[in-house]
Amino acid sequence: MHGCDEFLLSLNAMGKSFDDGIRSGVVRGASGGSHNLETLDGGKGDRSGAEGENKRKGGKSADELGTCTYVKARHILCEKQGRVNEAYKKLQEGWLSNGDKVPPAEFAKIAADYSECPSAKKGGDLGWFPRGKMAGPFQEVAFSTLVGATTAPFKSTHGYHIILCEGRKN
Repeated sequence: MHGCDEFLLSLNAMGKSFDDGIRSGVVRGASGGSHNLETLDGGKGDRSGAEGENKRKGGKSADELGTCTYVKARHILCEKQGRVNEAYKKLQEGWLSNGDKVPPAEFAKIAADYSECPSAKKGGDLGWFPRGKMAGPFQEVAFSTLVGATTAPFKSTHGYHIILCEGRKN
C-alpha cells in the first residue's frame, strides 16, 4: 500500500476525506464550541472566557508546544526521500536559508508540484485535525511545530513529509 493511501486511511478513520472537505468538519471542533486560535495571519478565532485570555487550566499558555488539541497544517508527502529533499531545497532557496517563514501560498505551490498525496490538489492543506488522529511520527512533529514554522523532511510509516504549521488551538 502506498504511504499516502495509509495516510488517507487515518483520515477516513475520522470519517473525513479530502474530497468532502476535511476542514469543514474539523474546524468547528468535536464539541461545536469556541476555541482560542493562533494562525499565521495573527488573527484570532472565537474566544472562550474573558477577553484576552490565553491561559488554560493549570496556568499553561494555550500556544505552548505540546498543549494544543488541534493543529492546522499543510504538508508535502513523498514516497522517495530524494523527491522530498528536492521540495525542501526549493523551500530553502526561497525562504528558509534566509531565516524567513515560508508563506502558505508559496508552500502550497511547492506541495502541488512535489507532493504525492491527494492533498496536493489543495496545496497540501490538511485543515484542522485533532490530537490522536494522525500516525505517530507525523502527529508528534505536527503538534510540536511552532505556528509559521516549516519542518525539515522526516520519515513516517507513510513516506517522507515536510509540514508547515498554520495554526494551533484548544
